[in-house]
Amino acid sequence: MVRKSNGVTEHHGNGAGHDAVPVFDMETRVTEEHHQSLKLWLRMLSCTTRIENEIRIRLREQFDVTLPRFDLMAQLQRHPEGLRMGELSKRMMVTGGNITGITDQLEEEKLVARVHSATDRRVYSVKLTAAGRRAFAKMAAVHEGWIDELMDGLSAQEKAKLIHMLSQLKNHVADTEHHKE
Repeated sequence: MVRKSNGVTEHHGNGAGHDAVPVFDMETRVTEEHHQSLKLWLRMLSCTTRIENEIRIRLREQFDVTLPRFDLMAQLQRHPEGLRMGELSKRMMVTGGNITGITDQLEEEKLVARVHSATDRRVYSVKLTAAGRRAFAKMAAVHEGWIDELMDGLSAQEKAKLIHMLSQLKNHVADTEHHKE
């Protein structure tokens, strides 16, 4: 990979016979005058956006599913006992209305089911059905391969270091958020 100082030009492939291709994204706006924190923020945002967009395309093409539907099913896979709609909304960081719409679609396809609480009939949880678990397992295996492929430009050691550094940043941001309350 070859980059200009502003990160706009990248080299794709293994280096044999490939020309540098301009990459226009959020990071393109950065100039030498911008401070380091802004450059880092835009670099992280650009990487996240590019990976997310690629995953969206691949999910749509291979499984005819949207990323939010995949994400909702992933949450439910992690919680076989089911999750309430409000909990899904918090975990996915979207509105309750979005969760309701996605759940309605998945329920129509028999991939999830709404299950009423044994103690309060007004409350229900959403769970993956057997068909939903099978469908998600197929998608998740392929999804994991895509993520490995997209992250293949980093060694295992570089990934571990990046995970550690981003964990430090995440904790710092969480501490900063709590001080403002």
